[in-house]
Amino acid sequence: MASIKLGFAPTRRSIFSAPDAIKYRNITAQRLEELEIEFVDITDINEEGLLYDDQDILAIEHKFKEEEVDGLFLPHCNFGTEYVVARLAKKLGVPVLLWGPLDERPEPDGVRLRDTQCGLFATGKVLRRFGVPFTYMTNCRVTEPEFERGVRDFMAVCNTVKSFRSIRILQISTRPFDFWTTMCNEGELLERFNIQLAPIPMPELTPEVRLAKKEKKAAVQKVIDYVRESMVIKITDQQLETVAALKVAMSDLAKHYGCKAIAIQCWNALQEELGIMPCAANALLNDEGIPVVCETDIHGAITALLVEAAGMDKSRSFFADWTIRHPDIPNGELLQHCGPWPVSVAKEKPVLGYPLAFDHPGSLTAEAKGGKVTLCRFDGDNGEYSLLLGNAKGVSGPKCMGTYLWIEVENIRRLEEKIVTGPYIHHCVGIHQNIVPILYEACKYIGVKPDLYDPVEEDVKAYLRGEDIPSMQ
Repeated sequence: MASIKLGFAPTRRSIFSAPDAIKYRNITAQRLEELEIEFVDITDINEEGLLYDDQDILAIEHKFKEEEVDGLFLPHCNFGTEYVVARLAKKLGVPVLLWGPLDERPEPDGVRLRDTQCGLFATGKVLRRFGVPFTYMTNCRVTEPEFERGVRDFMAVCNTVKSFRSIRILQISTRPFDFWTTMCNEGELLERFNIQLAPIPMPELTPEVRLAKKEKKAAVQKVIDYVRESMVIKITDQQLETVAALKVAMSDLAKHYGCKAIAIQCWNALQEELGIMPCAANALLNDEGIPVVCETDIHGAITALLVEAAGMDKSRSFFADWTIRHPDIPNGELLQHCGPWPVSVAKEKPVLGYPLAFDHPGSLTAEAKGGKVTLCRFDGDNGEYSLLLGNAKGVSGPKCMGTYLWIEVENIRRLEEKIVTGPYIHHCVGIHQNIVPILYEACKYIGVKPDLYDPVEEDVKAYLRGEDIPSMQ
């Protein structure tokens, strides 16, 4: 599970009740503690523990940066001082969660101790003036379910943004010549998004594999033992040793270059050097939270990191081809690849053997678990980047080779048209979680356009507002 830390800066305004603001500051902090959410408060900055004085901004900024907060939570405890909130948010440059506790019934004499909703309206406008993107969590009580879900979803957004802003990908060799689809603009990725590549040639990988066999026998044997336990093996012992050594070698190289994902030229040079496909080794790394994508697809590796971060590392993703239509289900499609999907996504014990289209061993064959999945693709060309995303459900279908999942979408023709007209390609990343709202919301912070392949934008916004949760009012 990913760990996210929030900067907790509740705010008030002088014309409403300060004691009531302090009361709601404490109620909110207590609820965060009950939910076991890590946060950094400002009780040492002023005696109220509230953000309202311009003179406190530098001290709060220093504390939050020193504590390396991943997001800024701004409860409006009676109204809120919108310009102070905006100044702090601008300085920190992290995702911002705007919320306030539901206002009470006015006193019998007409007095109101708080005017939280009005303050939220004001702050939203000023944050826009400052050019600060923010997430709004609906005006509710801390005991209501939309509070917990809203905060946890925001933390997933923070995790996605945090991951995106620190991407470094190990690129093992160039893209295969025939795959013009997987070319990328390395300079633009760095300049626009701070996405870094660590490119190495194939001859840097293969000596590491041989070194693993000779000098890291314990690590290699540990992988072999796991494979024997978790897979049906239909390759030789020597080939299995090479699969395990390749997994160890890629893991070591990723650590050496400080990379969180790998994009590998999986054919044909590798087979000439090692005599195996890398699919099973990729699957093993994928299960450990190091996504490995095929055909040196850098945009695919970026997608995998986004998806896993949005899922808060609760489950592993899988890298797939859109391949053929389902022969029986009108809106069905086959997601498949040679055999690199994690064992954890399989609904059956994978077979370690030969792939569909190649003559070398080292790939897995297994159908993936069904259920609801999110499908996603980060891509771009001509200087414009977007994130294709949507949901599908696993369905039954004919047996296939490789790792595969038959899925059904709302409208396959609409999806097909989006992929063909671009900027997308035949690769996508799936995960057995519904993270569409998280990715949609994260896009506003990372400068990428969300592109829903079904017309469900209003449904996503309604989810983020908590409209699907029955009101307690």
